[in-house]
Amino acid sequence: MPTATKICGLTTPETLAAALRGGASHVGFVFFPPSPRHLGLDAAAGLAGQVPGEATRVGVFVDPDDATLDAAIAAARLDAIQLHQTAPERVAAIRARVRRETWAAVAIKTRADLDDARRYAGAADRLLYDAKTPPGGLPGGMGLRFDWAMLDGLRHPLPWALSGGLDPANVREAIARTGAPLVDVSSGVESAPGVKDMDKIGAFLKAAQS
Repeated sequence: MPTATKICGLTTPETLAAALRGGASHVGFVFFPPSPRHLGLDAAAGLAGQVPGEATRVGVFVDPDDATLDAAIAAARLDAIQLHQTAPERVAAIRARVRRETWAAVAIKTRADLDDARRYAGAADRLLYDAKTPPGGLPGGMGLRFDWAMLDGLRHPLPWALSGGLDPANVREAIARTGAPLVDVSSGVESAPGVKDMDKIGAFLKAAQS
């Protein structure tokens, strides 16, 4: 099976078009005001209208309340919900309520963090393994990676995706090393925080699909 690819934190029609042109299977829209990739509802609606049916629109949230979720789902016509810093019980409740594919992001630094991911079995549809960021920082999109060797021999409790520090230069190695069925990139295809680079998007997708 070819590796699925998600370009996250898209904010402009041009970079969204580059992701779709390059064959991204998933496109990510961030709804978290502290992030430089945050989208307002009107902007999200405009971008969502450009996404063809074969691509999955993923909304990215940090422990959101119901009103935030409802507004974003309606505006961006989201197919999937990606939740950061959200307890398993809340993930399960959101999944039951919104009836959309629900991802639980798990911040990884040590093997104990991977063991902790098992708490999401039955609560989420997919795990997103991401690098743990420093206290007080954003929960993702910081260009950090964890030691992929920790995934060796791991019995994943759910379908999963790999994120954290991926870029056009290392994504092929990451896929070969981990067997990731889906790879997710944000800062690794940017020229500055929140500013996506169309050439880097194309290079990432080409490398991931080769």
